Amino acid sequence: MKRPAAVTFKGVPMTLVGPELAVGGPIPSFVVHYYDGGLKTLSPADLAGKPTLISVVPSLDTKVCAIQTKRFHDELGALGDKVNAVTLSLDLPFAQGRFCSENGVSMRTASDYQERSFGNACGLLIDELKLLARATVVLDATGKVVHYELVPEVTSEPNYEAAMAKLRSLV
Repeated sequence: MKRPAAVTFKGVPMTLVGPELAVGGPIPSFVVHYYDGGLKTLSPADLAGKPTLISVVPSLDTKVCAIQTKRFHDELGALGDKVNAVTLSLDLPFAQGRFCSENGVSMRTASDYQERSFGNACGLLIDELKLLARATVVLDATGKVVHYELVPEVTSEPNYEAAMAKLRSLV
């Protein structure tokens, strides 16, 4: 399924692949990868039991993505281990690790680089660029989507306050 002109990138309309996430429904099944001394997988089952913030960015090596990741990292500190938090991109897990170490970010990062499982399942893969669109997703402890923001212009920042308010309301 393709959704033409679902977002713009520097003003140019882009097509998203996959169905749009629906608030109130479950997060679709996906498998992404992260590095923790070896390559490991992460799926919705691994996030169950706690409210979860999924911060979706095209690439950590860009200004707005770095700002978004650092901002959520800073704001999540007050919630400690009461929540799960993941930044998802198509960067390789090793590049994500480098970014985190160079920027003092301890927020978990995960990569959709192998099969674009998350991007396709959640309707966030930009067909023309083969990158993820910018979005925020908040899940309750059962994996139900309770907040979803697809940022209309990929180079713009998300509404941090809305995502964090929803996440805090679940703790």
